[in-house]
Amino acid sequence: MDMNVKELKKNAFRQTKVRNVTSSRIRVPGGLLKAEYLGKIQEIAEKYGNGTVNLTSRQGFEIPGIPFEKIPEVNAALQEIIDGTGINQDGKERGEGYPASGTRNVAACVGNRVCPYACYDTTAFAQRIEKVIFPNDLHVKIVLTGCPNDCQKVRMADIGIMGMTEPQFDPNRCVSCGACEKRCKSKSVAAITMDKFRPVRDSIKCIGCGECVNACPNFAWTRSRQKYYRVTLMGRTGKKNPRMGVDFIKWADEESIIQMIKNMYAFTEHYINPNSPGGKEHVGYIVDRVGTEEFLKWLMKDVHLPAIAEVYTPLNWGGVEYAHNQYFGNNRYNPDGSIVTDFSEPAKKR
Repeated sequence: MDMNVKELKKNAFRQTKVRNVTSSRIRVPGGLLKAEYLGKIQEIAEKYGNGTVNLTSRQGFEIPGIPFEKIPEVNAALQEIIDGTGINQDGKERGEGYPASGTRNVAACVGNRVCPYACYDTTAFAQRIEKVIFPNDLHVKIVLTGCPNDCQKVRMADIGIMGMTEPQFDPNRCVSCGACEKRCKSKSVAAITMDKFRPVRDSIKCIGCGECVNACPNFAWTRSRQKYYRVTLMGRTGKKNPRMGVDFIKWADEESIIQMIKNMYAFTEHYINPNSPGGKEHVGYIVDRVGTEEFLKWLMKDVHLPAIAEVYTPLNWGGVEYAHNQYFGNNRYNPDGSIVTDFSEPAKKR
């Protein structure tokens, strides 16, 4: 039995090394699901697959060993999980699975539902983004993390969203203990100093991590009601020129980020190379080809940042560069004639 691989991928299945056998990919927006669905995944894996399940790097499940002819039955069995995790099923009827190709699952750390350091509900924001971006065939990766600890490694994504809070200080509750200053100095960026027994926060230096809030024994520091975010751009792995994402905006708000995400997809759809393999081209390569200035014009269209927002400029993303023959093409030698392998010490060339 042969299968249209392109259509296979658009139905959240993937090509495998075994002929006529596929695997089902189940994305989990924000990485959170009820434990009961683990039993459903086990049931599908044992009934239709080979009895194993892979945990993907982007917080999903992959069930391998599924014969092509069982795809309709697997899609029907997946409906309960689709309903429970909030997967966007637009474009498919109930029982037909869900459309997915190109764009990856929106991954997130556990957020403030669990973690005391997180500044916002990462799962809720990820699920909102899921509804905005799916379904589509564009190669874009979005990652969310709750605080500047960056457990989810947002600088490896096309758009990274890092939680921030603007610490609010109540002088009437302060007991001048200096705990906030000590914590900020030891675990953050030393944005708080004591002046006449009162903490003073450097708003320019502050990264909005909330360490002062967690350290204060008397709740003099609290998190802001308004949720803020640091946005990073154009991180990527892969064969061609992997690189770290760069900081773009700090103190952005949720609505601005949603608009930027919509704009990035519009930019990608407009400039994508129709002759690219599989009809897909990673957004980072499109930016490299079209140019940063044009990309930013598209990205910031109809974006209304809050007054507190700061935009970094200029943006520089270059990636890996190697110095040709820096050492080994023109070897360095020790006095005894052996080749230098420890470059921390100077050596003479032979």
